[in-house]
Amino acid sequence: MGKAIPSRSEDYSEWYNELVKKADLAEHSAVRGCMVIKPYGYAIWEKMQAQLDKMFKDTGHSNAYFPLFVPKSYLSKEADHVEGFAKECAVVTHYRLKNAEDGSGVVVDPEAKLEEELIVRPTSETVIWNTYRNWIQSYRDLPLLINQWANVVRWEMRTRLFLRTAEFLWQEGHTAHATKNEAVEETVKMVNVYAEFAEKFMAMPVVIGVKTESERFPGALDTYSIEALMQDGKALQAGTSHFLGQNFAKAFDVKFANKEGKLDLVWGTSWGVSTRLMGALIMAHSDDEGLVLPPNLAPIQVVIVPIFKGDEQLNVLNETVNPIVKALQDKGISVKYDNRDTHKPGWKFAEYELKGVPLRIAIGPRDLENGTIELARRDTKTKEVVSIDGIVDIVGNRLKDIQDNIYQKAYDFRTSLTTKVDSYDEFKRVLDEKGGFILAHWDGTPETEEKIKNETKATIRCIPVDSQEEEGKCVYSGKPSNMRVIFARAY
Repeated sequence: MGKAIPSRSEDYSEWYNELVKKADLAEHSAVRGCMVIKPYGYAIWEKMQAQLDKMFKDTGHSNAYFPLFVPKSYLSKEADHVEGFAKECAVVTHYRLKNAEDGSGVVVDPEAKLEEELIVRPTSETVIWNTYRNWIQSYRDLPLLINQWANVVRWEMRTRLFLRTAEFLWQEGHTAHATKNEAVEETVKMVNVYAEFAEKFMAMPVVIGVKTESERFPGALDTYSIEALMQDGKALQAGTSHFLGQNFAKAFDVKFANKEGKLDLVWGTSWGVSTRLMGALIMAHSDDEGLVLPPNLAPIQVVIVPIFKGDEQLNVLNETVNPIVKALQDKGISVKYDNRDTHKPGWKFAEYELKGVPLRIAIGPRDLENGTIELARRDTKTKEVVSIDGIVDIVGNRLKDIQDNIYQKAYDFRTSLTTKVDSYDEFKRVLDEKGGFILAHWDGTPETEEKIKNETKATIRCIPVDSQEEEGKCVYSGKPSNMRVIFARAY
């Protein structure tokens, strides 16, 4: 297949862009700022979606669907929220087209102006809380635990496939509770669900932390996030969970009768992950030969490539391989038997390496004579010859080994790029020469945070929830600090 993509060391950004396209994950669409997710890329997203959906339902949540359009007046009701999203909103002003009088095509009908403009949802808090006002009357209606799988639009001028596009796919959870403690517990629970998914399924280690006030979701009192480290030393926010307090309940007058019969405002949360996870998956693990997919999310976990000349050899191989395919499928392993005669085995090897298939099996007439089969791992690029007998158990064990190894490699990489610093000069040197997560003292002021960001392009990714109190001095201002926070340059 030839050299499909540039190396990471040559041009990391170009490596990523080319890998997304060459591995058939996605491509730019004719609509500026939007992408087309291709079948192979969408198959990965479907596996992510299915697992997350199960985890949401296991924690008591139900799916619903709310309108794509948000009346402009709804956004006006929560001041911080509208300020946070105003510059990213796509606005619908008319509801009809008509043929141009000069025959040049269709034009907007000026007579079809909407009485109130509609916003294509950048997020759904406002339209959902307006609905919750009708659903919640009593403490018996709480907690209300709802999730929505949807698309949203946040107008972007500079886009990158999966990481930042004008339209993207995501899920957004929106919950309502009788007490503050219940809402806070929900917020923490869901960020931990995201962390579990990232680590057990994406094989991507993450740090759970609280965002600073300037990085908080518009309209939230607290935002929790999971932060991951990519192979170029930049951080990526991979999921967020927000404690909304009673802000949206106040804005939309969502009250309930408590057990004493008095009216109280409900407490809210929202939380979400998006197709940005696809970008994280690619950048956390892949190499210069293509994708490296953890088996738990790989659309094809095992590919079997027969080595044959002519139909007679292929027919003999089919008799052995077809039962293996069925036995693997019966174990819940997704397997593809690529017995096409239109491509040579070497071409197929390169194709499945590029697409990140975790385990490749090659088998030919000589293997049949010996009762053996060749296994090749995508993560380590190692090969081994094993007995055909017991191949199903061997494959299952190797897939678990691959999943664990990919996680451990990413964990070790993050550890090697996590640095404690105690001075601003050291901070800047590590940031420029090494990158990664920098653990540094911060005086807690937004002014210092902004100055560091302007001077270095590094932001506070989060205040880790497992931070230990540690007396020190802010690396920038020298003022007292009682814990370290994580700084990094980020996507």
